[in-house]
Amino acid sequence: MKNYSLFISKKSIMRIYILILALLAGSGCAYSQHIISGNVAAPQNKPLDGAHIHIEQWQGVSSPDGHYEVHGIPSGQHRVVISYIGYKALDTVVDVYSDMVLDAVLQPESTQLKEVVLSENNSVSKNTVHEQRLRTETLEKYSNASLGDALKEIAGVYSLKTGSTIVKPVINGLHSSRVPIISNNVRLEDQQWGTEHAPNLDINSAGRVSVIKGASALQYGGDAIGGLVVVEPVSVLKDTLFGRTIMTADSNGRGGSLSSALHQGNDKGWAWNEGGTFKYMGDRETPDYVLSNTGNREANFAGDVKYIGNTYDASVSYSFYNATIGIAKATHIGNVADLVRAINNGQPDVVEPFTYNIGAPRQEVQHHLAKANFNKQLDDDSSLSLQYAFQLNNRKEYDLRRGNFADIPALDLTLATHSVNADWKQEKENTTLKAGMSGSAQFNDASPDTGIRPLIPTYDKYDAGAYGIVSHSFSETLSGEAGLRYDFSHMSATKYYQKTRWDNLGYNGVFDRFITADYGTQWLTNPEFTYHNISASLGIRKKLSTAIDLLANAGLAMRNPNPSELFSDGLHHSNGTIELGNLAIKKEKALKLSATLLKTGGAFRFEATPYLNAITDFIYLSPTGVEYTIRGTFPVYNYRQDNVLMAGLDLHTDWDISSHFSHSFNFAYVHADNTTKNEPLIDMPPLNISNTIRYKTDWHRLFMELRSEAIFKQTRYPQNNFYADVPVNGVLVPTLVDISTPPDGYQLLHFTSGMQFSLGKTMASINVSVNNIFNTAYRDYLNRQRLYTDDIGRNFQLQLKLNY
Repeated sequence: MKNYSLFISKKSIMRIYILILALLAGSGCAYSQHIISGNVAAPQNKPLDGAHIHIEQWQGVSSPDGHYEVHGIPSGQHRVVISYIGYKALDTVVDVYSDMVLDAVLQPESTQLKEVVLSENNSVSKNTVHEQRLRTETLEKYSNASLGDALKEIAGVYSLKTGSTIVKPVINGLHSSRVPIISNNVRLEDQQWGTEHAPNLDINSAGRVSVIKGASALQYGGDAIGGLVVVEPVSVLKDTLFGRTIMTADSNGRGGSLSSALHQGNDKGWAWNEGGTFKYMGDRETPDYVLSNTGNREANFAGDVKYIGNTYDASVSYSFYNATIGIAKATHIGNVADLVRAINNGQPDVVEPFTYNIGAPRQEVQHHLAKANFNKQLDDDSSLSLQYAFQLNNRKEYDLRRGNFADIPALDLTLATHSVNADWKQEKENTTLKAGMSGSAQFNDASPDTGIRPLIPTYDKYDAGAYGIVSHSFSETLSGEAGLRYDFSHMSATKYYQKTRWDNLGYNGVFDRFITADYGTQWLTNPEFTYHNISASLGIRKKLSTAIDLLANAGLAMRNPNPSELFSDGLHHSNGTIELGNLAIKKEKALKLSATLLKTGGAFRFEATPYLNAITDFIYLSPTGVEYTIRGTFPVYNYRQDNVLMAGLDLHTDWDISSHFSHSFNFAYVHADNTTKNEPLIDMPPLNISNTIRYKTDWHRLFMELRSEAIFKQTRYPQNNFYADVPVNGVLVPTLVDISTPPDGYQLLHFTSGMQFSLGKTMASINVSVNNIFNTAYRDYLNRQRLYTDDIGRNFQLQLKLNY
């Protein structure tokens, strides 16, 4: 009876997917299983014994003569990774329709960030920093969402939101300037200082996305106090042409996205990649009401051309990100009575019928990134990489304005960044040496045509840095790494201050040296700041057994205050808050200690990472009251600086219960204190636990996944409530405005299912998912709009993927 029931279940599911697929392509075919074999060698055809071959969930190891075989590979397109410690991994995509031979000649590892190789080799890796990577399946699942949404599936990574579409990654409680994003080996410069400024990149252009927690990747900078997000494009080293198209439709927002890409790989000669994404979404909805003016649009492109020679390669690449993002109207308040009512009543003041129109307030963002790169293998042991990159970011934020100003942005910033990098690497026997230099020139232009004093002024910034890193294997079970970096930075700004604001901020007599002209009610100033920073890292890796490694790291990082923290002066329209910077703010200094116990291989795998982060002069936004303007009444936030101590634990497990069932578990907790004020630190993520149970079968690669996401109430927070005078029957009554108390905890259930069908040489995949199955009403503590609205409710998603 049990087998009969399972058969009926499969037939029912099959009918659903066949109906959907028939509208798009036609009937499916059954799988065949094949063998991929070949030889793995170093240059001069030296066989590599113990190289690891990963073909998604299928694995193999090369023999002493370099030969390998991996059996049971179904027909279709598969990602193949062949890796060996000390050599650059081959990472490619192949179309499998019969047994095939795939040989690999691995080159000594280049200057790119090293990846974690899950290895059963008895030799310990020299990489002492654990890198967590999103699976390709996860990236594709979030094709219609954002990078911040996808990264939440990694333990210890949260999301900082402004509404439902602006999402920033939070690593171990830290975000924005403390978590640099490296896109295509270029540090993303896109006005990332803003808490409501999402990364300006398309997740569909990513081939791999990795998270590094800590400040140890010194080649990218010395200010990664929280960690790094590394986004790498698709790289194909096999002579093949293939493409991918993903179509996604969402019920919540009543829209969807279309993403398509083509890739021409090659191990020698010319190779190229190109792809684009289009997104079109309307207003999102909570379980009880429409979130008015929350639609979004995107039109993105990314492409590159590369020539691969015998001892060198050269490439040029370009990407363009173009987005229009609606900001919920309910976050912009007309007077103090409306503000108090909106915050204290828990219901938005503005609820309008669903629409695809995006009015004010809204963001319009365009980001261009162009890069030229040259890599040269100097000899068998060393290599050199040279890179130039240019970024141009234009951000416009539109407020609710009237008359001739209705279509003029309230904030119009153009940020141009030139950067150069030179990296050298040498690997001899048990020692690896890395060294490099970098420099950048950045120019921010705040348009005066807005008619409003800009929140961020016009400024110029120049940076230069140099680093050195040494890694050494002391034995087959112990390795270590040490690094040192120096950074220089100089910033010069041009800014007007109202004299009343200048005096209220305590600048009179303190920063008079910055004043260059007197314009009656305003000072024209030229603030200049110069910083010299030293960053360092030290790590060890100890192999405790064949499958268990212990990694320990200590990192010293220094972060300069960003333009927002120094110069903010006025209404931040996307947040509906008035933000005030502080010229007296000093740079942050952080010492982070962490350890990772890592088990790989076998049916049960886990990684546990406790950490301690002591930050001196930590910069944060603190609510201080309300301000009455001709535009309306808004909460006021001031940038403050105190010493903090953060401790936490990230835990992730994977358990293959059987050949069909698996379970994964994420646990993340941060305990953070403002030690200067002896109180909890503001805006820290609460305890987060997720469980995922997954069923899979070889029958059309059917999978079904149920995920539980439990977010506990944050019980540790500072008390920053204040009183505002609210008119009641013609009398001003002091009324408590509760902006501090976190919302209740909540639990969400999500379901995803998918199947694959072979259509000749095209592989079609159909996924159906339901997020927030029970349409739970909730508010997230790290959503900047939680004071005004609920988060979005249930969402049905249908996704079709074609690999060809």
